[in-house]
Amino acid sequence: MSLSFFDQFLSPAMMGIPLMMVAMVLPWLLFPSPTNKWVNNRVSTLQIWFLQKFTKQLMSPVNTNGHKWAMIFSSLMMFLITINLLGLLPYTFTPTTQLSLNLGLAVPFWLATILIGLRNQPAATFGHLLPEGTPTLLIPILVMIETISLLIRPLALGVRLTANLTAGHLLIQLIATATLVLIHMMPIMFPLALLVLFLLTLLEIAVAMIQAYVFVLLLSLYLQENM
Repeated sequence: MSLSFFDQFLSPAMMGIPLMMVAMVLPWLLFPSPTNKWVNNRVSTLQIWFLQKFTKQLMSPVNTNGHKWAMIFSSLMMFLITINLLGLLPYTFTPTTQLSLNLGLAVPFWLATILIGLRNQPAATFGHLLPEGTPTLLIPILVMIETISLLIRPLALGVRLTANLTAGHLLIQLIATATLVLIHMMPIMFPLALLVLFLLTLLEIAVAMIQAYVFVLLLSLYLQENM
């Protein structure tokens, strides 16, 4: 029984063809395309307002050269939020529970920030590997530690997103299974289990949005270090 809980994290397939790309393309079909009209509908207005607020907050610490990334970060933010929230619906699949997908998003963006730093300010980029005023005997150790911490950043990004969403989905399925069992075994405890399931669902909605924001925020901080 416990093994079946992990079936929800398997990539769906039809006739041997994986449907991962369908799950990734679907979010883009849910958002209205911007138009040149003076008056938009409420969904478009809310979408534009959210993107403006998010972009302003995200790009305010970054210098002017980094503002070129605003479109990429905003699109990535909306993409992750939509995928995470759609994964909470019944009979759906969450692509961001796959570590391979999250690493596929984290590694290229992280590598791009490193390459930008090496091109624009190579001395400062290498200077991050050695804090100022370090004793001579500790220089090799600190350089090794800082290098490892630099290389582990994309792995931390991918694992953080994967672990949080996977744990939340497992908890929801465990509590939902317990709720169904309590209907017949302990009807008195059923309302309490249902309340816990409801609160956990609200928490998972918040986690899905926060983790998408944290993913993009950390990428912007990496970009700020190298601009």
